Amino acid sequence: MTAADAPAPLGVAVAQFAPGGDKAANLETIRGLVETAVARGAGLVVLPEYSMHFVAPLGSHTLDAAESVDGEFVTALGALAVASGIHLVAGIIEKADGARVHNTLVALSPEGRLVARYRKLHLYDAYGVRESEWMQHGTIAHPQTFDVAGFTVGLQTCYDIRFPEVTRWLVDAGVDLVLVPAEWVPGPTKERHWNTLLEARAIENTVFVAAADHTAPGGVGLSQIVDPTGVAVAALGSEPGVAVAFIAPTRLTEIRRVNPALELRRFGVVAR
Repeated sequence: MTAADAPAPLGVAVAQFAPGGDKAANLETIRGLVETAVARGAGLVVLPEYSMHFVAPLGSHTLDAAESVDGEFVTALGALAVASGIHLVAGIIEKADGARVHNTLVALSPEGRLVARYRKLHLYDAYGVRESEWMQHGTIAHPQTFDVAGFTVGLQTCYDIRFPEVTRWLVDAGVDLVLVPAEWVPGPTKERHWNTLLEARAIENTVFVAAADHTAPGGVGLSQIVDPTGVAVAALGSEPGVAVAFIAPTRLTEIRRVNPALELRRFGVVAR
């Protein structure tokens, strides 16, 4: 492939805010963030976990808020993706068995189609929180991915980033851009964990990582796009906002030529 044949760099945006219990208000905030991202050249916008609805602690209100992936909220996200001409990724609360719900990510195409869905695999039963009381973890299967501007894109959610095999499982499926919507709960050293884990997942897999978090009170912010060397090429602080980075598959190819770690590894990932 010549330079003239290579896809144009992809504008990836991470957008952070503090979702609340009002779905309509959350959607209006999302529209504003998407508008800003598109004005800055983004073709892919990543929003946080629980973008649809979030009230802490989780409870019966969480069950009441759940919708199907063809419900009103995802339909509105699809319409926004069409109007903006972008791929859009966000976290929703998806109906499950009635007693619990799924913590789900949806990816919508510029045509408004659902091109990938990811149900959180590792529930946040840590630091005094028990997400599993209200959430049902996803089933391990071949990951759903989608293609944008020469990248194969995969999804994982928040606490999953603490389990390196999840990202490697995505990479084994051909993913080279990993999206991580999150609600990274604040606490001692948690900001350091967030930054370190995102950098590590990018470095050890030689992939791009784009992570979008809640702002206070639910999250630490610090949404960022990390390149395959572990460098944050665009990042936010603690306030609501949008960061955009322009990334290209040629950068990935060059890094993997210099550091062929994926080719040299001697272990695989096996589901438990």
